[in-house]
Amino acid sequence: MINFFDHINPEGKANIPSKRKPMFPIKEDLRQYLKRYGREVLLPFSYQDLQRFTYTIPLKDKNGKDTAWEQVSYDMREWDFLRKSLVKVYAILKTEGDLSFANHLDVARIDYCYFGNSQPFRIRIVNKFNDNYDHYYIKKADASRIYGLELEHILSPNRITYFTSKDTLIEEHIPGIPGDLFIRDYINAENTNKIRLAKEFVKFNERCFVQLLGDMRSYNFVVNIIPDIEDFQYRIRAIDFDQQSYEGRKNLYLPQFFKDNQALVNMVLKHLDKRSIEQYQAEEKTMMTFRLVSSRYRVKELLDIMDDDQISTEEKITELREALFVHFNNPQYLKARTMGQLLKTHLKCSLRKYLKKMPKTGKHE
Repeated sequence: MINFFDHINPEGKANIPSKRKPMFPIKEDLRQYLKRYGREVLLPFSYQDLQRFTYTIPLKDKNGKDTAWEQVSYDMREWDFLRKSLVKVYAILKTEGDLSFANHLDVARIDYCYFGNSQPFRIRIVNKFNDNYDHYYIKKADASRIYGLELEHILSPNRITYFTSKDTLIEEHIPGIPGDLFIRDYINAENTNKIRLAKEFVKFNERCFVQLLGDMRSYNFVVNIIPDIEDFQYRIRAIDFDQQSYEGRKNLYLPQFFKDNQALVNMVLKHLDKRSIEQYQAEEKTMMTFRLVSSRYRVKELLDIMDDDQISTEEKITELREALFVHFNNPQYLKARTMGQLLKTHLKCSLRKYLKKMPKTGKHE
């Protein structure tokens, strides 16, 4: 286990991701992959249509504090068009396009986030009969994010519903308590099972590293609290996938190295010993291996597409290649020339021991 106490890398640089990651276009073979797996649909509007708002109002939380979101307003003609289209998109997300329930639904609000790479719009859909509401997001399509969403869907315990339409990305809302709020309001609550929470953070930390999913600061993941037979279980879920295989510094792919997550790191160090940490890491890698084997052809197809996709800079690729080589003392990393090749090598090196233990189910294994 990488030292939980160390939050500065050997060069003395603080663990802060790049302030602004460039958007990478979806290349044609990735587009064909999305079509094959039902991720590409035809929409009646695009991300650019949502940008034609007339003014915004700062959105405050329930305590009256400013958030990173602004509520947007449109002229009446634009609003009528968007309302109908956005309800249709929600139907595609939730009922595979069945519009028989559309009369129950309306768009209650559209919010815009000026913070972050994807500059998302958050759509609030409300049931007109009982005022129950749900959200989904519309963003600029970015190849890095698509790879992150796909890998999370396939290799993690979580399933994600999203789809693309040319340069527009639609994502379902991932429910949960934002990590920064959980650390502030829940982590020291009387009924929080800190041992189980520490176990889940170790697993989440391992999952992100194996997938090379970066920038899991506390506001980029949510925590689900799940009642169990006698207590609670916890699930930490990533909600931001912009930094999939982009950064060059190895520690940026490990949530334990972010200052924002210090309280969770301290909990691990207090409640888990070295052997327990190693056990939970092995458990997570074993489950990831099962998922990899069950979806091996889809993963191979995705990684082959990612293999020659330029989703980072040469400088960052070189930096990460050297860091992983030094950390694992494995010269296989030095052969990688792209982030896709690095991820393919990293998955093999991280899960090889567990792959050898998998039962053989056919001649192609």
